Amino acid sequence: MNFTIREVTTCLEQLAPLALQEDYDNAGLLSGDSNWTCTGAMICLDSTPEVIQEAIQKGCNLVVAHHPIVFSGIKKLTGKNYIERALILAIKNDIAIYAIHTNLDNVHTGVNRKIGDLLGIQNPSILRSAEGHLLQLSVYVPNEHATSVMEALFSAGAGAIGKYDNCSFTLQGTGTFRPGEGADPFTGEIGVRRYEPETRIETILPFWKKDAVFKALVEAHPYEEVAYNFVKLENPLQETGSGMVGNFEQPILTTELLQKIKTIFGGTIRHTAIVDDQITRIAWCGGSGSFLLKDAISSGAQVFLTSDFKYHQFFDADNRILIIDIGHFENEQFTMQLIYDHLKDNFPNFAGCLTSVQTNPIHYL
Repeated sequence: MNFTIREVTTCLEQLAPLALQEDYDNAGLLSGDSNWTCTGAMICLDSTPEVIQEAIQKGCNLVVAHHPIVFSGIKKLTGKNYIERALILAIKNDIAIYAIHTNLDNVHTGVNRKIGDLLGIQNPSILRSAEGHLLQLSVYVPNEHATSVMEALFSAGAGAIGKYDNCSFTLQGTGTFRPGEGADPFTGEIGVRRYEPETRIETILPFWKKDAVFKALVEAHPYEEVAYNFVKLENPLQETGSGMVGNFEQPILTTELLQKIKTIFGGTIRHTAIVDDQITRIAWCGGSGSFLLKDAISSGAQVFLTSDFKYHQFFDADNRILIIDIGHFENEQFTMQLIYDHLKDNFPNFAGCLTSVQTNPIHYL
């Protein structure tokens, strides 16, 4: 069965909507045509020239990378650096490059959940929940159509709160309207004020589902003119945000935890002074997570596992928490398997592979 690059990227965006990427990011399709038939996908952390060449050799015309190779504007393509060389090679060989970056970091089932699974954490929660991502929808519906409209809204993605769905609030009252000349009213007469028993439906939705929910609303609503309102909420979205935190099923000796992390992730471990002999609660963040140190401490975590801490930032542990820095590549390397598994689950005949190119630019003695 043939499928397009757009179908593959749409599948990825169901896992990690592009709207969840950070402002500085550049996730999404970076080169190529989404209408091309996908001949296979090469999955990597970094779409270097060597990875593009590997994709060509293996007949993959899509490279799915965690890190965007393009973060800012490029004015010339002369091959003077690895970014330009990779783009030139991709364009010459009709290779599409797609990045799924901080949007995959910020979802509950993304990069950080993968790290949590490797650590053996059963029920992790978001360390810093995203704010400003929720909308409240209010709409007025004739009483007899309230159930069908609610069902349409729920099917489009509205009404989910944590582990609950089909969430709404309803209130009954009376609406008035007078159809004017040229109107085609569902009920009532031209020029006559109509009193209609109506239900006010209120529900919530993540902002990136607004268009889909609005389309479902208009299609399901019987009125020619729909009275509705979207309002931005301050409530944090519990299933979306930065980092994660959770408890081990049984306390683990700190020395054993350090060795376990070394065994799983490899590389070189840098850490602050050991504070507790045993660890019950741990926080972590894939990629560069030093900005979450205060959140980790506030969460009651005894350990914060991440990468890219600077020298002076290690002092901020201040004997309140054990910082463990394992390197950027090391704590994101399993993201490739996460992406592969998601695509394989949704495309049984998916022709994809993990790159064999070592893209970590850091080497250790």
